[in-house]
Amino acid sequence: MNRQSNTYTIIYSIILVVVVGVLLSVVYQALRPQQLENIQNDTKRQILAAALITPEQGQNVADLYAEHITESYIVNSKGEKVDGGTDPFEVKVDLETKKPGDERLLPVFVCKTDAGTKYIVPVYGAGLWGPIWGYIAMDSNGDTIYGAYFAHQGETPGLGAEIEKPAFSSQFEGKDIFSSTGDFQSVKVVKNGQEPSEGAYVHAISGGTITSQGVQKMLSNSLEPYSAFFKELAATAAAN
Repeated sequence: MNRQSNTYTIIYSIILVVVVGVLLSVVYQALRPQQLENIQNDTKRQILAAALITPEQGQNVADLYAEHITESYIVNSKGEKVDGGTDPFEVKVDLETKKPGDERLLPVFVCKTDAGTKYIVPVYGAGLWGPIWGYIAMDSNGDTIYGAYFAHQGETPGLGAEIEKPAFSSQFEGKDIFSSTGDFQSVKVVKNGQEPSEGAYVHAISGGTITSQGVQKMLSNSLEPYSAFFKELAATAAAN
């Protein structure tokens, strides 16, 4: 075949594209298990961070997770455990938060810490430029936040992106999500000088008003469906 002809050029290009495509596919499939493991380990790291547990230098996240997370399960809005064969770790929280509260699958991760047993639940919402998410660790009384972890996809550095910093998330420690009458009230995120006279609150990020408001809405929307479950924890703690 004439190597200078258009036919030769077209056939050569097709073969080259096919070969490169096959090679890329093989490489992707070979690396996929490692990619999935990395994604799972990052999620495990975030769950542990809510319980104020941070891997030390060189410490294996998967091992640390197995050591501290003693149980995980799914509950419904009535606080009842759901046995549907779904792994709590695999629940798509972003999709669940779009459903009515009484239709959601609500994952719970039970964590053993030096300060006692904590119950970690995921939260998901919207910031200024994209999704925001995180995990909230509750004390066994079902009311008090033990720790919080937040992350984002594309919030503005130095402004909304500050939600991932301990200076913001640590404010939630010790805040109660129920009022003195037992009503769910979540935690308000307010500007300095606008503190409410009642209810738990933290201070918003300076210059990150929309992201801060997003955190407040995220917590309210994500935590309220767990109300019955949290009250069951409170009842169990009171009985003990």
